[in-house]
Amino acid sequence: PTGRAFDALDVPESAGFLALARMERMSLPLGPVTRTPDRRMQFFVLPGAAAKADDLVRRAGWNAASIGLRGVGEGGYVVAPPTRVGGVGAVQWARTPTTANRWLPEVEELIGPLAYACGRAKADARR
Repeated sequence: PTGRAFDALDVPESAGFLALARMERMSLPLGPVTRTPDRRMQFFVLPGAAAKADDLVRRAGWNAASIGLRGVGEGGYVVAPPTRVGGVGAVQWARTPTTANRWLPEVEELIGPLAYACGRAKADARR
């Protein structure tokens, strides 16, 4: 369940990998990241992120729903690896939890790169 120990920022897989590579190059503090069989990724962040996500994305000049970025918080859940999801595949770690990333980032640290990557992936898909 999300909302107590962590929230998650859920994005399309193509945007997630783009953002992950960019954030690692920028040396941003990252927590664990999962990858689902339905081609989505969840970036784990501190609780309370889901409530702030839409507003933060709007301030960055995007509409969260239209670019496929959503916060998963209080009352929600994410499926943890190595859970199999029906007959479609398993949830996997894109960035495994370690002692180095046990401190989760604030949503404000990740929202810019994630929104940019989601917007770019959406624009690329239209071409």
